[in-house]
Amino acid sequence: MSRLEAKKPPLFISEPLTKDTVSQSLSLLNGILKSCYGPAGRLKQLHNGVGGYVCTTSQSSAIFSRLSVSHPVLRVLTASVQNHVSRFSDCGLFTAILCCSMIENFKSLNVATCTVIKISKHLLSLCMDYLKSEVCGCRVSVDFSRLETLLCLVRSVLRSKPACMLNKPEVDHVTALILKAFLFTVPCHVETNAVLGKCVIVPVKGRRVVDSTVLPGLLIETPEIQLAKPLTVKRSCSNMIKMALFCASMSGDLFNPEEGTITVHHGISLEKSELNRLLNVGKQLVNDEVGLVVCQKVIHPSLKQYLQEHHIMAVDRAGLSLMEPLSQMTGSKPIASIHFLSPSCYGSLKDVRIESFASKRFVHLIPNDAVVCSLILCNRNETAWDELKRACETAERVLQLTIKEPLALLGGGCTETHLASYIRHKSCSLPTSSFKDLDCSRTQYQLVADGFCRSLESVACSLNHDDGEILTDMVYGHCWFVPSGFPSVSNWSDLVSKCGCGINGNTENLNWRLLQGQFGSPTIQGCPKEPSGKVADFLTLDCFAAKCSGLQVALETANLILDLSYVIEDQN
Repeated sequence: MSRLEAKKPPLFISEPLTKDTVSQSLSLLNGILKSCYGPAGRLKQLHNGVGGYVCTTSQSSAIFSRLSVSHPVLRVLTASVQNHVSRFSDCGLFTAILCCSMIENFKSLNVATCTVIKISKHLLSLCMDYLKSEVCGCRVSVDFSRLETLLCLVRSVLRSKPACMLNKPEVDHVTALILKAFLFTVPCHVETNAVLGKCVIVPVKGRRVVDSTVLPGLLIETPEIQLAKPLTVKRSCSNMIKMALFCASMSGDLFNPEEGTITVHHGISLEKSELNRLLNVGKQLVNDEVGLVVCQKVIHPSLKQYLQEHHIMAVDRAGLSLMEPLSQMTGSKPIASIHFLSPSCYGSLKDVRIESFASKRFVHLIPNDAVVCSLILCNRNETAWDELKRACETAERVLQLTIKEPLALLGGGCTETHLASYIRHKSCSLPTSSFKDLDCSRTQYQLVADGFCRSLESVACSLNHDDGEILTDMVYGHCWFVPSGFPSVSNWSDLVSKCGCGINGNTENLNWRLLQGQFGSPTIQGCPKEPSGKVADFLTLDCFAAKCSGLQVALETANLILDLSYVIEDQN
């Protein structure tokens, strides 16, 4: 009999944030994430300890899914950010960096944690009220009748992903394709419960980025199709192509033994019986004037030949991922059993063609209304293609969120510095009754507000990776980047031309100050103004919904971690 090891008692860690290991781990994580941030972010290579696939990226979705985090406090932070990214796809690094900075700044204050949490929640409500007000100076309206702002949004997403390895013409080309693909997915006839269509990304690696293109409808890769053969597909009397979509296997496989026992009479062949059943399905499809059969799994070669003899095109191995867009595009309902076919399950198509791209051959399904499209995405190598695919998916999600809430925030660090300026102004003009409601003193409020603003400014500072100075102006509260190599006593007006987002030019006396300088940031007197210029064609913009959510998630997660009194770990 083997010896039984006695159960170990759980490990109690009190006040985890006071432990050096936790502080060092948070600081290390913050440094890693800051170094990835923005268009000039440094790339990271992630792989496990025993080899395998190496991921080169600077995107939060790839980093957090592959980063192994052991401490419970860090797991809370990463899980919170991953949940945000799963919903919004964007602003993951912003959320994580802001959360780490808030923990660091709030922890250093000589203010009770419960007071910090109450004040920080009040500061968050001031930010959210301001961002959602008409007088907000760091947001722009998105007009879907003009493409310039939409192009800026998509271009900003692509430019912030350096591992995509794109030059300016390639960024512009992919930006236009993503926007075109998105517009394909918007239904022409808006109903009460309108649903956006799908954009399916088709991989082509080893080709130039500018070879990428968008086609309405769906492409299904079919290596066995011969281009030389003329394509003849049966059409119905209305000149449409009737389509049947099967999610059940049509391979003629026998029953799975795990499903139970079957009794077979002497002289009966199960294989022949199953094939006859499939051929009967084929006869019904012929009688119902079906012109195209698409199967998620495998179609028996004999059934395939029978269908082709009757001018019915058969495509198998379509895969699970195409079932939903196929159903949405054609109106067909996936058929889960070959024992019963209902004519109401059939869908329709406008046309079917054979397309060749690079060394691949595809069946191109062209719908009546193009709510589904295929983005043929090319890049030079697998690493750059994987990163570009993630960037395209993020850009598509940003557009989907923007059509729901047609607003965008100024990027390039300008929203962060503008909000910090606004909070500094607002915290100086709060009435005494507000401090009574929060059960805090004016000094405590100012300390927490300063930590809040320094956290926002630290995110803007993370965009600079070349040791240059970072400024903010005293008029608009925007962020300005000075090239490296110039002394701090320089005349700043001679060194900067545009702010981080690109909306303000250096055309007036803006009264610069260093951001997060050695002696802290002075309070801005007066509320930061809204930019007087019109929206330019090449702004850096951020997704409004994603950034607002990131701001809330960062603060709520920071407060949760600050409020941790014990960590209890099971050691068994």
